[in-house]
Formats: sequence, C-alpha cells, structure tokens
Amino acid sequence: CTVVLRAANNQILDEAERSLHDALCVLSQTVPDPRFVHGGGAAELAMSVAVDKIAASTPGKAALAVEAFARALRGLPRVIAENGGLDAAEIVAAMRSAHQAGDHTAGIDIVK
Repeated sequence: CTVVLRAANNQILDEAERSLHDALCVLSQTVPDPRFVHGGGAAELAMSVAVDKIAASTPGKAALAVEAFARALRGLPRVIAENGGLDAAEIVAAMRSAHQAGDHTAGIDIVK
C-alpha cells in the first residue's frame, strides 16, 4: 500500500505524516485486541449509576462526597453534548433513560 501526502509546506507535511503514523499505530493496537470502551459519555454515565449505588450504602459525610463524584460523572456527557453543539438536556435525558432500561452502550453520537 502506498500513501502519497502533499502539502503547502514541509511543516504541514510533517504534521500530516505524524497524524497518519498515529492513526496506523492505533489501528495496529486495536486489531489484535478488539476490546474497547464505549464513548460519547456512555462509560461515564454507567459509572455514575454504580457510584450512586455505593453512595446509598455509604454512611456519614463520606456519602456526600460519593454523591458529588456521581454528579460530576453525570455532568461529563452534558459537556460532550454542549461541545458538539447539541441539545444537552434532551440528549442526556435520553441517555439516562436508555441506561436505566439496560442499554449501557448508549452514548452521544455527535455525527448524527
């Protein structure tokens, strides 16, 4: 396979070459080991549900810290949606509903 790179100057060409190298390295690591973490805030939302369960059984002031951590995790999908220019409230509500229904892979699709 041959890849031909063209650019306006050497600096842009070097950056394109590094980006292509990085992409090929990621691909070479992904193919032998197909495990992955669902993106788009899915992992963070799933973790927040687990941390909320721990907070319910944590005694004293420590429960407040655990609940705050769960809230912070729930905030990450909102930030992802806002950064993508999407309606964060609607998308996060749909994600939480999907996670409660058992779809722990539900995340934000910025492209759609």
